[in-house]
Amino acid sequence: MNMKLAALVAAAFMIMSAAQADTLLVENVDETAASDARPSRGMTMVRVEGRYGAPRVKQAAVGHPPISRWDYGDYVVFFEYDRVLHSVEKPRLANN
Repeated sequence: MNMKLAALVAAAFMIMSAAQADTLLVENVDETAASDARPSRGMTMVRVEGRYGAPRVKQAAVGHPPISRWDYGDYVVFFEYDRVLHSVEKPRLANN
């Protein structure tokens, strides 16, 4: 009986560890500041590029699920597959 329980616990642990995904951490995100100035969550890449123009830089997707990044002048857009996850303002540097 103990061997069956140990095997069941081990199998559950293996399944749980295999089901993990990469996590994208973005600091200082103010999701309440949504406006037309930046793409909104769920927009497609085609729609973003059509509405906001070509980004300055397109960074290739990494991880699983694939996360890609487009850099615009004042903000960055993160995509999962071809859909917007977040669009965040770039931090402003203080003048010293």
